[in-house]
Amino acid sequence: MKVTALAAHTPEAVRAALAARGWEEQPAWFAATGIQPLVVLIEDISEPEREALVHWGTKSGADVLTGDSGLGTGGWALVAGAASRIAPLARYDRVPAELSRLAPELGKLLAARAEPARTWAIRGAEVSLEKPVIIGIVNVTPDSFSDGGQLPSADAAIAHGERLMADGSRLLDVGGESTRPGAAAVPVSEEIARVVPVIRGLVRRGIGPVSVDTRKAEVARAALDAGAVIVNDVSGLRSDAELAGAVGDAQAGVILMHMRGTPETMDDLATYDHVAPEIAAELAALAEKAERAGIARERIAVDPGFGFAKTATQNLRLLDELASVVALGYPVAVGPSRKRFLGAATGRPVEDRDRATAVACALAWERGARLFRVHDARLAHEALALASATTNPP
Repeated sequence: MKVTALAAHTPEAVRAALAARGWEEQPAWFAATGIQPLVVLIEDISEPEREALVHWGTKSGADVLTGDSGLGTGGWALVAGAASRIAPLARYDRVPAELSRLAPELGKLLAARAEPARTWAIRGAEVSLEKPVIIGIVNVTPDSFSDGGQLPSADAAIAHGERLMADGSRLLDVGGESTRPGAAAVPVSEEIARVVPVIRGLVRRGIGPVSVDTRKAEVARAALDAGAVIVNDVSGLRSDAELAGAVGDAQAGVILMHMRGTPETMDDLATYDHVAPEIAAELAALAEKAERAGIARERIAVDPGFGFAKTATQNLRLLDELASVVALGYPVAVGPSRKRFLGAATGRPVEDRDRATAVACALAWERGARLFRVHDARLAHEALALASATTNPP
């Protein structure tokens, strides 16, 4: 008798084992994904529902832990087991009557897990997510935390964008306002004067597609008129009530980032009991609000906001538990580039964190992120090429 441990973090190991022993491709893949481990946290659950869930777990073979919230808003439950064992709870014809409230929410989570977004709709095009999408950073600000003042003219910024594309970027993100901790807002007219000539120049030369990094509707409109196709808002459309309408009217793509407060106040708001689920819940609320405002779901990407209202330890936990955000079903963008938590982990100063950034991007890819906003596209491209080759061989 021979016993071999198989990798549990990927269905590929089980699929390959079955295929090597005569299974056809599709049944092997379905079986492999079905026995993948799954852990779900259920909150605001009543006492009768908790009892029903424990009874169901005993019969189904899933592990169920429950308890009181301590907050007066109902209890909680953790359910762990193979995805195939938990899936019946999402079926109206299989779920116990006492747990009928659970079916729609669990169904959405399982659907996002089984069929993750494979494209992201932007203005006039679709971005394939089958391979990593690097978003090169073009900062035309005098005070950004790592590269402020390095691109003193529109021509210099355009040339930098061209280099980023040559180094592996598939999109460019042009920003005219620093959002480093403590940064103050920039007047609309000044921000427009910084970003529009760069965006217009990039588009005229066929360099892009181009995103604008802004929290302001007026800036976004000017950038979209200049040829931008994406709006990347660090406030998740919370700073300017008109921004959602500007994005929706232009049928642009949008990146909704998680941040609490503003760049001036966010460091004082980094308080979480369990960082990843809380951020996932807040991002879900932002995305639902964007959809209600008229932005099509397929145009929305979400960003957990590394470095924004999060301590170094919280950022590292968030990176490790990124699956909670991926499970929302939207394409996930990450921006760990040169952030303080990388320095806390490596001891490297801000100007020497591009290798750590590349590693963080590779880890985020393994956990489900598909868009990566970075300063150094070359190193990130190399790391992501290797990481993605483990799941999508070249």
